[in-house]
Amino acid sequence: ERRLRRIWYGKSRAYIALLPLSWLYCVLVAVRRRLYQSGLCASTRLNACVLVVGNLSVGGTGKTPLVIALSERLRQAGFSVGILTRGYLGRASQRPQRVTPRSDPGLVGDEAVLLARRTGCAVFAGHHRVAAGRALLKTAPCDVLICDDGLQHYALRRDVEIATVDA
Repeated sequence: ERRLRRIWYGKSRAYIALLPLSWLYCVLVAVRRRLYQSGLCASTRLNACVLVVGNLSVGGTGKTPLVIALSERLRQAGFSVGILTRGYLGRASQRPQRVTPRSDPGLVGDEAVLLARRTGCAVFAGHHRVAAGRALLKTAPCDVLICDDGLQHYALRRDVEIATVDA
């Protein structure tokens, strides 16, 4: 991971070699975002306010602690909150998957279990955010869905985006 960070922040010769690929990637991402904004690609609105917490850096920007803090504040304000996460490194074959404080981190990912333990919110893990959101709302209706990561998942229409950066 240290090597990747060095490349990401331009502290390696590999940065120069990868720069043209990054420009191509930026163009592709911009085109994809425009396709969703224009309606040419479908974006689904769920029956809850959707708040997405993501990052613009490689790892370690505090997304998960921010999701925990936001869920606590929203619950204190009287909102019912659900959390969607990818379930990174989880190897469950069935997705989306409901995550409880006793879920196996090997199946649903350690961050997903951490979120379930620390927040007391309904948590669902899955790569497809719309399916995970629908599954969560079916079992635990809520006012606000917080997505831990997912700025790039445009198929789920969001109301608020928060981008974290590595200071």
